[in-house]
Amino acid sequence: MNPPSTALIQNDIVVFGLIAATLGAVFWTASRQQGLWKRFYTFVPALLLCYLIPGIYNTVGLIDGQHTSLYNPVARDILLPAALVLLTLAVDIKAIMRLGPKLVLMYVGTSISIMLGAVVAFALMRWLHPSTVAGDTWAGMAALAGSWIGGGANMLAMREVFNVDATTFGQFAVVDVGVGYVWMAALIFLAGRAQKIDARTGADTRPLDELKERIAAFQAEHERIPSLSDLMIIVGVAFGAVGLAHAIAAPLSAWFDANVSWASRFSLDSPFVWVVVLSTSCGLGLSFTRARTLEGAGASRIGSLLLYFLIACIGMQMDLLALLDRPWLFLLGLIWIGVHIGLLWGLGRLLNVPFFYFAIGSQSHIGGPASAPVVAAAFHPALAPVGVLLGTLGYATGTYLAYVVGITLRAMAGAG
Repeated sequence: MNPPSTALIQNDIVVFGLIAATLGAVFWTASRQQGLWKRFYTFVPALLLCYLIPGIYNTVGLIDGQHTSLYNPVARDILLPAALVLLTLAVDIKAIMRLGPKLVLMYVGTSISIMLGAVVAFALMRWLHPSTVAGDTWAGMAALAGSWIGGGANMLAMREVFNVDATTFGQFAVVDVGVGYVWMAALIFLAGRAQKIDARTGADTRPLDELKERIAAFQAEHERIPSLSDLMIIVGVAFGAVGLAHAIAAPLSAWFDANVSWASRFSLDSPFVWVVVLSTSCGLGLSFTRARTLEGAGASRIGSLLLYFLIACIGMQMDLLALLDRPWLFLLGLIWIGVHIGLLWGLGRLLNVPFFYFAIGSQSHIGGPASAPVVAAAFHPALAPVGVLLGTLGYATGTYLAYVVGITLRAMAGAG
């Protein structure tokens, strides 16, 4: 039995209001285009604050993230699958395929390089510093794989699928932001030197001009100001799919538990795993229908809004004093991303692609749809939607591929 909470605020509705107000303050200050806040957010990502500020609330005893129902079941069982539906609904696979086979190959190569990087980093750190990969580190890496292949929603999904401890998750969230944003800054810096890099490597840049024209036309065709009907339909699709996923997940997981001997090994007897898979699959299926046009009315923005509430709810469970206990995790993250960079660069040279393909392939995974457009726009403003398209595709594949990484690392760790 858990001890009673001693937090100053124990009413979940008040906690919800505090979290909402905190997120509003973070995004309002991050939107300032000049002055102190502009300089502050040059060095401190807003995403990091969405994790850390709720963590501070929990650490000082203002709230108690371990004894609130705000995360489970509200955020975990409702908002997470709804975010997955809306973020995968925006995927335009046909448009991505029209971008050219080399860009698609770079995207696939990025996924594979990140998966291999996780295995190499785990094995190497087990040799260099075994305590770094002891315990549930493999589960934290699975969550980070969700972020680096897909995005925040996939990271949160893997957190639940593999039952990652809140403190371990928080540590890997810091690794995610620390390593990921340094790499993003490097790509933006190199974008200004892309022409010199391409000239030195002899890459064929002709497809980029056609790409700019095609994406600009696509963007002009689909954007619109959302109406109340648009917003109600988006909410209806998202939460209707969540309800359907929950309705199917319970009997489906029970059937696997009763009839498949190896179901528990792959967590197929867990209703939540099926909720995540079914929600992702539902959103991906809707992307082939006219429902995808809801993206023009802001479907992914609403999905991102839900996602940030999820991030804050995870953050308020963190013990910030424990984040500095394992500095070797940053070396693990650097090895991981170093393997990814080396393999992807080699593939780019083999395919003779422009540096843009390398940069957007990498950032569409490591940064996701939130930051991939920033890197793409550093090459040319018309290329920003390419980052959105490829980054959003990661939401569809991240859940599945990160799950494979998780069960592989679990086997390497001997955790069953």
